[in-house]
Amino acid sequence: MADKNELLPGTLDLLILRVLSRGELHGWGITQRLEQLSKSALQVDEGSLYPSLYRMEDKGWIEAEWRLTENNRRAKYYALTRAGRKQLEKEQELWGRMSAIINLVLQSA
Repeated sequence: MADKNELLPGTLDLLILRVLSRGELHGWGITQRLEQLSKSALQVDEGSLYPSLYRMEDKGWIEAEWRLTENNRRAKYYALTRAGRKQLEKEQELWGRMSAIINLVLQSA
């Protein structure tokens, strides 16, 4: 993560799954979409992105295919699998519960 706004451990996978739930993208497209959705607060570098993508591919949450981009360059496009959609639902539910618990503690402390 290359920014003052560092992600909590494990959240990059969740964010990538969410971005891919809207359609397949290549790595650079994923980083651009995350930056856009976060209003430039998050800037994911290749050293964080690709290990996460490879890990999720190994787990069967995403699949990848080499294709040509709109600029006629070869790029690996990533897409969510059925298992990835289930994982996204699970991760979103967990995130919702944990953030609610953390907010309770912070507000009462």
